[in-house]
Amino acid sequence: MQGCKHARAVIALARRCVSVLIRRPQCPATARPPRAHGWILGTQHRTTAPAIRLFCLPYAGGAASAYAQWSPFFGDEVEVCGIELPGRQSRWSDRPFTRMEPLIDALASAIESELDVPYALFGHSMGSLVAFELARELRRRGAAEPHVLFASAGPAPQLRRPESQVHDQPDAVVIDRLRSLGGLPEEIYAEPELLELLLPTIRADFEVLETYAYRSGLRSRAPSCRLPEPETKRCRSHALRGDHFFLRSAQAQLLETVRAALAATCPPEVWRRGLEAGRPPS
Repeated sequence: MQGCKHARAVIALARRCVSVLIRRPQCPATARPPRAHGWILGTQHRTTAPAIRLFCLPYAGGAASAYAQWSPFFGDEVEVCGIELPGRQSRWSDRPFTRMEPLIDALASAIESELDVPYALFGHSMGSLVAFELARELRRRGAAEPHVLFASAGPAPQLRRPESQVHDQPDAVVIDRLRSLGGLPEEIYAEPELLELLLPTIRADFEVLETYAYRSGLRSRAPSCRLPEPETKRCRSHALRGDHFFLRSAQAQLLETVRAALAATCPPEVWRRGLEAGRPPS
């Protein structure tokens, strides 16, 4: 019986993937082989090193594909590297992490060899917290620090307010939280088998967030950009129109903000080959 349910879920997943491909042509970048032992997806073949790498961390339940359309906006100067966490899409068979520390340790080890050029970190929601801890871990290891740390739709780690836990609650409670955040397309809720297949990874991501405890100590010295958050001397804030997932609804404005922040904090030669020629993705 369990095997039949899994088979139905796989069929539903395949139907969903086909539907997405029909509606949205695949970006050539997504067809490239993964790097960093599968942690980096969506990079284009290059003959020269980029001026800067932008590592993009997904929200809870999200994947590297959330950033698949970003590369055309930035042009050749910025290499957009979507981070694929275990337990989703191309890493479906990998067990997802349920705690922040081992996740950060594995991710830092995977991308250390990718820090041969200047880089920045972007994270949305859960991804903003992962980006913060990743920056701290890389500094602990003596690696170069990011030029900018973008924290999108996420509060400062030390200011996080505790919420009612859902990772260990019945499916209906988890689904209600997902709906309130707007994290999944509505059509997925109409596919119970597909939703059942996705829930273990979503629960794991919620567990990472709900068991996280901020610890004071070594901090990244990278300039930060919060979207949105109160502004401080070391942190610039930007308000964008939309709900929690303005990552999608305000994409053009968001990308312009990211590009401006990179330009303001990186040396002028970073943009020497004409970054301003970039255009927002359609």
